[in-house]
Parts: sequence; structure tokens; C-alpha cells
Amino acid sequence: MPLRSRMVARDLGEPHRVSSPLELLFDLTFVAAVSQAAGRFAHAIEGGHVGDSLAPFLMTFFAIWWAWMNFTWFASAYDTDDVPYRLMTFVQMAGVLVLAAGVPDAFDGDFTTVTIGYLVMRVGLVALWLRAAAAHPEGRATALRYAIGLSVVQVFWVARLALPDQGPLWVFFVCAALDLSVPPIAERPGMTTWHPHHIAERYGLFTIILLGESVLASTNAVQDAVEHGVGGELVTIALAGLAILFALWWIYFSEPAGEGLERRRDRSFLWGYGHYFVFAALAAIGAGLETAVASSGHHIEAGTRLVAASVAVPVAVVLVMLWVLHAPMRRMNTYPGLLVATAVLVLLTTVAAPALGIPGTLLLIAVLLALLLATTLTRPALRPRTAEPAE
Repeated sequence: MPLRSRMVARDLGEPHRVSSPLELLFDLTFVAAVSQAAGRFAHAIEGGHVGDSLAPFLMTFFAIWWAWMNFTWFASAYDTDDVPYRLMTFVQMAGVLVLAAGVPDAFDGDFTTVTIGYLVMRVGLVALWLRAAAAHPEGRATALRYAIGLSVVQVFWVARLALPDQGPLWVFFVCAALDLSVPPIAERPGMTTWHPHHIAERYGLFTIILLGESVLASTNAVQDAVEHGVGGELVTIALAGLAILFALWWIYFSEPAGEGLERRRDRSFLWGYGHYFVFAALAAIGAGLETAVASSGHHIEAGTRLVAASVAVPVAVVLVMLWVLHAPMRRMNTYPGLLVATAVLVLLTTVAAPALGIPGTLLLIAVLLALLLATTLTRPALRPRTAEPAE
């Protein structure tokens, strides 16, 4: 590893580009934040207060997702892996831990600690963008726009803390919209040389982390339920939940994301931003499965339909978003109509939930996903509609 090297853009056609060990370590710092958000959301569902906690969950998860996404796309274009780069990444990792510590307070409406964590992360990320601007003349305009844009928006996030009760809800969404506008504006002079297969792998790895959090949440809930005795209902819920997660993993990784991004780099913002809904839904599935297990072990306030919906709705969101994200890439292994039809059928399971019970409902969802997967595996993949080259 060099002590210091010139920060120039990586080759977007670099062969065998994979995630670095530093990126994998960076991802692990988000485990605690995701676990906190999913756990708090699960408790809210159990208490029948999902309406009051949905907005805090989505807001908190936006903070988690956006923090991860900013570094991921920068690293795909400018990963020099020298000492200064590693130290600035360490600063961002420290900010993530502060952010994770603030997740419980954020659910109660206090984003002070989360904002401080963001501020720490921005110091490291802005320093990297300024370094890229100084060392890479061809990408200087883009790098400076990123550095300035991120800094200005961070001022708004910090200023929000000075408002009474941190301001009305719409202030958060205005700040979030400003944050989301930075990359499209910054990349107008020229798109950064992010690597399509590297980005696809990074998103896949974060998907696995979210699925792993669901497994962990279900495991913890099972451990708690075991104290009241193991029954057939608990075993069925646990196995059905695992089957749902396994099927979603299989379906997600069946799509050729790297090839699609290579072919349609112009769709990168839709693909990157749209994954917020995929990631948030996967985290919500973990909360739903934890609630389902809890419903078999002890009395909870949530009704059968609400518990069923806490799993069915996010599963349907994942399926629909896979269609939204991959259809513009002009090649899918899963038939779009089947994705949407399966999503509708999954949602309809909530209607039958009172008759089927939670174990039966989860089993039905697992069967529907298995049928979707089996149909995909036994039919030829959809090919690009045209031979049009990447734009």
C-alpha cells in the first residue's frame, strides 16, 4: 500500500473490479444502525402504532442509506487506497457509528445525534472530493461541485437543529431533496467514472447485509419466543420467514445489474436512488418477521392483518421496485408481468390472513415467491429490445 498516491479517476472498464476490504469494513459500520431502525419499527408494529412510526422509520433509513450511498459512488470512481484515503474513510466510519447511536432518538423526533454523525461523515467525504479536485483536472469541476454542494446542504441540516422542535416535518424533506439534488447537479460537467460491475456488487453486498439483519431479527425473536415453549406455529413462521428471505435473495441476484448499468449508464440515478425503496423494504421485512414471531410467543396489540401486512407490503415493494429498476436496462431474467402479478397476490394475502393465521399467510407468501422463481428459472431470459449501445 502506498503512503500517498495521486488521486485520479479509476478506469470504468477495469477488469475484475471488486469491493475492497476497506469497503467491506465500511459496510459493517451500518449494521448497528440498520438493526436499531428495524428493531424500533418492529416494536411499533407489535404495539399497533405502525402509522406513527412509519415516517420516522423512513426518515431514519434515509439517513442511513444516503450516508452509505455517498461514499459508495465516490469510492467506485476515486479509490486510491493510500494512507490519506484510508484515514478519511475512518473518519466517515466514526460518523456512521455516531449516526447509529442516534437512531433511537431519531425515532422520537430528535435528529441531533444523527446530524452530528452526518457532519463528521461530511468532513471526511468533502476532504476526499477536494483532494480529487486538486489531483484530477479532468474531473475538477464535478469534484468541486460535489464538495460545495455537500457542504452547503450540511449547513441546512445543522441549521434545522436550531428550529423549535427541529422544525416541521416538511423541513426534513426539503433538506433531503436538496441532498438528493447534489449528484445530478454535480455531474453535469461530466459523469464520474464509477464502475458498473463494482457498483452492482456494492449494492448486492448491502442487500445481503439487510437480509442478514432480517435473519438476526428473526433469530432474536425466536430466542425470546422459545422461552414460552417451542410449538408448530413458531417453527412454521421461522421456516416460512427464512424461505421468504432466501427467495428474495435469489430473485434479486438473478438480475444482471452489472451488465445493465454498463449498457445504460444514463439510468444510474434511477437505479441508485430507486434502491432506497428496495433497501428500506428489506429492512422493514426484518421488522415484520420479528413481529410475526412475537405474535406466536406472546400477546401483542397488533391484529393479524397488520402483522401479515408488515411482511406482505415490503415484499411487494421489493418485487415492484425490481421491475422499475431493471426494466429500463432492456434486459431482465424475471418477466416484469410476473413480478407485478406476484406483488399483487402477495398483497392480497393480507385479506386472507385472519382465516389462514400468520403461519399460513407467511407460507403462502413463500409459495408465491417460489412459484415466481421457478417460472423464471424454467423460461428463457428476456433479451434487450434493441442492440442500441450505451449512451
